[in-house]
Amino acid sequence: MTSVTSLGTAPDHGAGEDRPASAALNQVFAIFPALLRLTCGLAGAAVALAVRTPPVSTALLVGTVVVLTGWSLLFTASTLGRGLTAGFIYVDLTLTIVCCLLINRLVAAEVLPGEGSWLAILASTSIVVAHFGLPASRSVPAGLVVTAAYAYGAHLADNDTEAVSHGVTLLLQTVLGAGLAALTRRSSRAADEAFADYQRASREVLIARAARAAERRHNRDLHDTVLSTLTVVGLGGVAAGSPLLRARATADLRTLAELASSRSRALSAPPDPDVPVALNDRLRAVLDRTPELAPTVDLQPCAVPSAIADALADSATEALSNVARHAPGAAVSVRLTAGTGRGDRIGAALGSPAVAVEVTDDGPGFDPLAVPLHRFGLRESVHGRMAAIGGRAEVDSAPGRGTRVRLEWPDAR
Repeated sequence: MTSVTSLGTAPDHGAGEDRPASAALNQVFAIFPALLRLTCGLAGAAVALAVRTPPVSTALLVGTVVVLTGWSLLFTASTLGRGLTAGFIYVDLTLTIVCCLLINRLVAAEVLPGEGSWLAILASTSIVVAHFGLPASRSVPAGLVVTAAYAYGAHLADNDTEAVSHGVTLLLQTVLGAGLAALTRRSSRAADEAFADYQRASREVLIARAARAAERRHNRDLHDTVLSTLTVVGLGGVAAGSPLLRARATADLRTLAELASSRSRALSAPPDPDVPVALNDRLRAVLDRTPELAPTVDLQPCAVPSAIADALADSATEALSNVARHAPGAAVSVRLTAGTGRGDRIGAALGSPAVAVEVTDDGPGFDPLAVPLHRFGLRESVHGRMAAIGGRAEVDSAPGRGTRVRLEWPDAR
């Protein structure tokens, strides 16, 4: 037997993920007909046997009730286990049509009028079940055949009033049921299309966000290496042909090669960003790359996750590069503190340890608000990096009074 869902197609095991509305509707369209057939079948059996006055054939009635009761149980078990199937629906309709044609042998004359006989309920139930499991192109003709069979059976029972009255009821159930089923299916498809649109939009946003993040990382890497060195040369901070320039260029090339290599490794085996590393050692490596600054150093031993150490060290590198570019010869100090010490506002506010790195110089200073938007140094290499790890950067400077860059990361784990 071919399984039929609410959309008239074979069931899809992945529909729950891709089409949640249709999957939910399919489940309802299987459970409800099964329970409807079971309850109406058992109730109809009890009512049918209650009145057996002539011209009812007791033997035929008992045999019919046994067959219909067994069918109701089989229909329910199969539908709940495998879903509503077209074959079972056609068998159900066939049994109903045969019973309708035998109204004069199965229903006592005194209980036939008023559309309340057990066969009237059976005919209505079969039409409703057909709407749940078949498309309108097949459920409507099936409903019309059941209607005609019931009307003709009532006519054979010499009750044309019942033939007309319940025939009209069955006809309305056929037409209105088909319309309601079609509307429900169309609504579920519309809901699934809206869900699919939402998923596509979400994927596009994630892709765009990832592309933007990659672009920002690319800008930071270029700014912190090649562009930084070129800026120093352009500002006259390093004389052409000097060993220092050669050393900086060599370091930049090595850094770019390491970045390319690390990203290649990340594609095959992403590093664990939570592995703790010594931030003080990472900062000493940064200071070794800027020997011309000769800073005063105070680095408290401190271990933080690798990703956090990378962001703090790279941000400190940019702060030191700014000193080399804009304040050559200035006195520089680098300090690393860990714990909720004085001035650690983030750690104090959160009630948790904090890590802070300060780079201070007594150079000419500048107005942070006057930095053009197209400059990546402070915006991306410092503020952007710190924001990406849930920290913050504070740049305190003014013309004529030096610069202090404070990098803070609250450890809220």
